[in-house]
Amino acid sequence: MKRKWIFALVVVLIGVAVYAGTVLATTQSGVSTTFLANKIPFGEIAINDHSIPADTWQARLKTQGFSDGYLVDNVIHPGGTTGWHSHPGPSLIFVIRGAVTNYTGDDCAGHVYSAGSGLVDPGGGSVHRLANNGSVDAETIAVQLLPKDAPRRIDADVPANCSP
Repeated sequence: MKRKWIFALVVVLIGVAVYAGTVLATTQSGVSTTFLANKIPFGEIAINDHSIPADTWQARLKTQGFSDGYLVDNVIHPGGTTGWHSHPGPSLIFVIRGAVTNYTGDDCAGHVYSAGSGLVDPGGGSVHRLANNGSVDAETIAVQLLPKDAPRRIDADVPANCSP
């Protein structure tokens, strides 16, 4: 009899854990995604020109190991959201139509980016979500560089300091 109670308790705990994980994780809705380039392999990258004077614009990029590159076109319909998520590497996001609001786990207030502007998602566990709070479709193009074979997107719970 005691074994049946323990078994029943374990089943209930597993059910609660699965339910909580499903409820807490956020998913995207109202988003159409097209991969323009999907998991394109890159070897190690080392862009670091020391001959550039320190007072001029510079770009540096160095990877250790192989990488996968993505070019992602997202159309976010009015009221749509990418859901809270992160990426294991950086993304350059170009807003090419409409406007999106970027909410980050650090700053839940959100910042609006209109067509013709861009933003950087640093990746590496930085949680964010994009939302279209407008009345017309918004479109973004993301250039992503991620560690080889890493998941491109990692769904996340709503940060404790943000409201859903």
